[in-house]
Amino acid sequence: MAQLRTKLTNAAWVAFACIPMLLPAVASALEFRSISVPKAVLYDAPSAQGKKTFILGQGYPVEVIVNLGDWLKVRDAQGGLNWVEAQQLATKRTVLVKGVQADLRQTADASSTLLGRLDKDVVLDMLEPPVNGWIKVKHRDGLTGYVLSSSLWGF
Repeated sequence: MAQLRTKLTNAAWVAFACIPMLLPAVASALEFRSISVPKAVLYDAPSAQGKKTFILGQGYPVEVIVNLGDWLKVRDAQGGLNWVEAQQLATKRTVLVKGVQADLRQTADASSTLLGRLDKDVVLDMLEPPVNGWIKVKHRDGLTGYVLSSSLWGF
């Protein structure tokens, strides 16, 4: 009986010891937000006294890397890492055209009607999460359709 208890205790310790190895996978889940103000100032440190690095326009998607509550370290589509005040971000999901152009299709099918071509860096509202490599989006002019997820950044 004592051996069984020791084996169970050892097994419990092994299982408990594995938990920290699983946390990075959980913590690495991507969190995207969008700029909610007309012009958001980004800084090199989590403080308004930090050096201003650049400005992002309303709707631009960013990936949250570090959350300090009032300040968030974010990554932009070019891979730059900067700090922004949390109050300048919305949970609204937007995506950015990352290639030279992306086709906007009527349905999630490469052979469906072409509604238009979207230029690089155009911001779109993400209406639905990716399904089978396509994302349903809406252009600021109201045009709604599907774009290949490989042509977009921010999801």
